[in-house]
Amino acid sequence: MRSSRNKLTPGRVGIIVISSLSLTFLSLPILALALRAIESQAWRSAPDSAIPDAIWLSFITTAATVLLTLCFGTPLAYLFARHQFRFKRLLNVLIELPIVLPPAVAGLALLITFGRRGLLGPLLSSIGVSLPFSIYAVIMAQAFVAAPFYIRAAQIGFQAISREIEDAAQVDGASGWRLFRHITMPLAARALAAGTILCWARALGEFGATILFAGSLQGRTQTMPLLIYNVIERDIDAAIWTGLILIALALIALLISQGLSSTTPRQDDHQS
Repeated sequence: MRSSRNKLTPGRVGIIVISSLSLTFLSLPILALALRAIESQAWRSAPDSAIPDAIWLSFITTAATVLLTLCFGTPLAYLFARHQFRFKRLLNVLIELPIVLPPAVAGLALLITFGRRGLLGPLLSSIGVSLPFSIYAVIMAQAFVAAPFYIRAAQIGFQAISREIEDAAQVDGASGWRLFRHITMPLAARALAAGTILCWARALGEFGATILFAGSLQGRTQTMPLLIYNVIERDIDAAIWTGLILIALALIALLISQGLSSTTPRQDDHQS
């Protein structure tokens, strides 16, 4: 006898139909892109195109972006996770604002701030520094839009650590940097790793802020997303192949990040 839980009611059928349509809408474009690449054998044109330069530049800039984010974002995340101060909520919103900010607005903001005629432009020019349309601009654009993903994950990881554990470590003589390095960081390691991977994946796919602030110069500022935009009309195969590479990397990064997040120790587990 079929249980009531497995019985197909009109409501359950409606949910299944709507869910199937949603899943098809979200997955079909990816499948279509893969099928088109196989049909046209898009990979054949890869060595003779600008793809190798774009791949190399993407990996170099995203590695620098992640390194900068770890160095500057980790202390910031710990500060917001462990301390209370005025305007904390407002400042936290400002930190996470680039996540929802339109990419073109992010690029414009960077250009207005660091451009030759921007807020800090004259100061930078006086010391011989020109950031726009350089590899440094690519890194800055990636960091601006990707760092909040890491900072948010790091805050959650630090907040999940029981203060009782840190207090016990302090009683045993650990304090300051030793406490942070040997106790706090290992306990938050999975959350930090998940945030790092999300930060890298977001930086890898960055387009709007980069093209406004850094331009799209082959071998200098043209990352993989910019390459797709530049060649889609004259070399569709190169665009398709580059897109598949980005999809594969993003899929791997997302799977790893989800795996780390799903096994992140909870505060309750620390206390038990």
